[in-house]
Parts: sequence; structure tokens; C-alpha cells
Amino acid sequence: MVTALLAAAALMLSAGCSSDGDTGAAAGREGDASETAQPSAAAGGPSETAPPAKGSVRVAATLTRDLESPWGLAALPGGDLLVSSRDQGTITRVDAETGKQTVVGSVPGVAPAGEGGLMGLAVSPDFASDGLVYAYFTTASDNRIARMLYDERKPAGQQLGAPDTILRGIPKGRIHNGGRIAFGPDGMLYAGTGEAGEPGLAQDMASLGGKILRMTPDGQPVHGNPSAGSVVYSYGHRNVQGLAWDAQKRLWASEFGQNTWDELNLIEPGGNYGWPDAEGRAGKAGLVDPVAQWRTDEASPSGIAYAAGSIWMAGLRGERLWRIPLAGTEPSAAPQAFLEEEYGRLRTVLPVTGTADGRDVWLVTSETDGRGAPEAGDDRILRLTVD
Repeated sequence: MVTALLAAAALMLSAGCSSDGDTGAAAGREGDASETAQPSAAAGGPSETAPPAKGSVRVAATLTRDLESPWGLAALPGGDLLVSSRDQGTITRVDAETGKQTVVGSVPGVAPAGEGGLMGLAVSPDFASDGLVYAYFTTASDNRIARMLYDERKPAGQQLGAPDTILRGIPKGRIHNGGRIAFGPDGMLYAGTGEAGEPGLAQDMASLGGKILRMTPDGQPVHGNPSAGSVVYSYGHRNVQGLAWDAQKRLWASEFGQNTWDELNLIEPGGNYGWPDAEGRAGKAGLVDPVAQWRTDEASPSGIAYAAGSIWMAGLRGERLWRIPLAGTEPSAAPQAFLEEEYGRLRTVLPVTGTADGRDVWLVTSETDGRGAPEAGDDRILRLTVD
């Protein structure tokens, strides 16, 4: 157990959520005007140059449309995208210039139900030589992570090899399956899990539920993890949905709260993030408080990305994209919302690779996941220019 963040700022906005963004919120709850987000007053102030207090978002293009229950997104070398369909269990390649969709294949063993199914995707850092794609998915018995050989020379729909499971036994449920995976700057694979509707699992170090996991590309514990022989990197999480690293290689994570606070956290190795003993800022010894928090209706955070000096956080129930400007380990100004109710539920954010200024991101909508109100063209991938 580690001490709470010395420089963590707590921002109070209006939004929290219980499951995948749309159920369990207490009726009649209202935010107080005094809870408007403000920069932290932590001693010492920001230690790194902050971006402007106010940012901007421009929708540069709609790359593609008519995706079914998109969830995970990963970039291939060269810039094309792989997107997973949570409910269909398929992976589709999207041309980054034309938006053309090509079904790569189906992932055997996926058992979609509730919030479970085929979720996070990651491309091996050595993809040029090993051709491996990683996926986090729900089966009939658990959530697991597997890797598959991707051979684009084969016919469409038949380009995925058999899954090689590298980690199994992550608790599953109709809610709180986690699902985000990403390779970090250290070349290790990170995964955000949920407690599958059983809050006690988040504090149970013998369980993989309610954790952030760190493992080798083969699924083995990494030397230097908080506990020898364990893939657990941090614990006390309710349902981690987003993972991103900033310019200083610090790990940030978004997660669903219950009925009061959703969270953006700066992740410390071995840190206890409080669930179920705390939701949002608790100020309790031994617990790491969130850097920012939101009340019901304005967040229900999903994927996050770092670009232009800020964390960009997709909101499901909130139906908006949040910008959280950073100066070091704390927000430098109040978060700012964009695209509010313009594209419905927002699921995943990913930096566009290969851009000179690092100001473009991909944004995936999530209207066809059973909780939205899909319109013609949903779901889609948007290309945004942010600042």
C-alpha cells in the first residue's frame, strides 16, 4: 500500500456512473454550484509547463460509419486502424485515409453478454516482425487476454490465427468487466479490469478483478511489479475503462464510480484506489485519491488519450469529450467539455500516429451498444484536431 498522491488535484464536476454509464444513478441528485471544477491548490503548484486553460476541438472528418458495437481501437504501423465489435466478436480493419472497412476475422470463444464481449485491442510493439494482435474478451467462464497472428495476405475474414491465451481468470459479470489494454512505454502490456459486480474483489490481492495489471507480452509478471510473481500493478478499482501515458511516461486511468463520483486517476505502482471503501476523494490514509472526479450525468468515463498537453476522456452517459489540461501530476485548469450530445455516447479515444504536432485524435462513438439511440450512420470513427 502506498501513500496518497502528494500533488494530486481534486476537481469536482457533475457526473458519476454505476455500470456502463446508464444505470444505477440516484434519482434527483444535483450538483452544487460550488462543486464546479477548479485547479488544485496543492503546495508547490504545477511543476511542468501547462497547456492553455481553454482548449479547442474541431471535427476534421468522419473516417467511417455503420460500425456495430465498436469498443477497442488500435493503430497498425502505417496508421490503419483495428476496431473490435463487442457484441459480434469481430475485428475490422479501417483504412485511415478512405475509411474502407475490411473484416479481419472473428475471435473464437467470445461470449457477449451485458457489458462483456470483445473489448480492448492492442498491437504488439514488435508487430512488424511478429504480426501479433492482442485482445481482451469475455468467455463463458471468465475474461481473458489472448494474442493472435494477423496475416493480411489471407482472404478477408480469415486473417486471424488461433488465439493464444496469455492470461485467463479475470472475473466476469454482466457489468464491470473492465477491458482496456495497451502497451506502455516500457514495452509491457497493461490491462484495466473490473470487479464484475463483486466489490470485495477490488481489495482481494488474490483476484485479478478491480485491478490494473502489468505483464510481459507473454502474460507473465514483470520484474519490479509491486508483488513478486503477481501481475497486479494497482488495486481498489471499481471498473477501469481507460489507460494512457503522458509525455513523462506517467500512467493515467479512468474508471466508473457507483452513484456519486467517476474518477481520473494517476496510477502509482502498488497504489490502493479505495473501492469499495471509498468512491471519489476520501482523504483517507493509505488510499490514493483521484486527480479529478465527476458527478452523475456528465461523465461515465470510457477511453482516454493524451494529446496536446491534456488528457482527453470519452463520456458514455455524459455524451461528451472532456479535456483535462495537465501541468505535471495535477490539472492546471478546470476540465472543459466538447461535442456535448452531438454524437451520442463516446467510447474510445486514440492519438493519430504519424502526425507532426500530435494534435489529432481518433474518437469512436458508442450508440449501438444497447444503451444508446442510434441514428443513420452510427457508429462512427471521427478524426479530431485538438488543442
